[in-house]
Amino acid sequence: MRVGSNLILKDGFVCQSHNWGLYRKIGTLQTSLNALSRYRIDEINIISLSYKKNEDFISTLFHCVLDHVDWADDLIKSHLQNWEFNRVAQVDKVLLRMGICEIFYLDDIPPKVSISEMVEISKVYSTDESSGFINGILDAVYKDYQQQENN
Repeated sequence: MRVGSNLILKDGFVCQSHNWGLYRKIGTLQTSLNALSRYRIDEINIISLSYKKNEDFISTLFHCVLDHVDWADDLIKSHLQNWEFNRVAQVDKVLLRMGICEIFYLDDIPPKVSISEMVEISKVYSTDESSGFINGILDAVYKDYQQQENN
């Protein structure tokens, strides 16, 4: 099933095709099935490597968020205006934490890509207002990050 430019797989994973790499976050299942159906061994080997990269990325991001959750929450709180942290949707909190960790700790992902991906995921899994909210918070966090890097 497609929602916008996203392919929603049966197990709930989202396959995104943005400028920065096809199926970057999750989603080699469809490609794997296509390769298997055509018995293309060379594609299957490439997919195995791609799956390992995705698995490594997911694990790295997951542990990064767990290791820095309190710090990320404090950073989110410092950028909230006229809003209480406990009123932020759980999905939005998770996406903000992921985006913050990608910006600060995963150097191989351009920060603008991280922001864009979190916004796109929020459009599918959160409220109508969430995409603008997440974009605003992560953009402000990124600007602060740039200032820290320049000093």
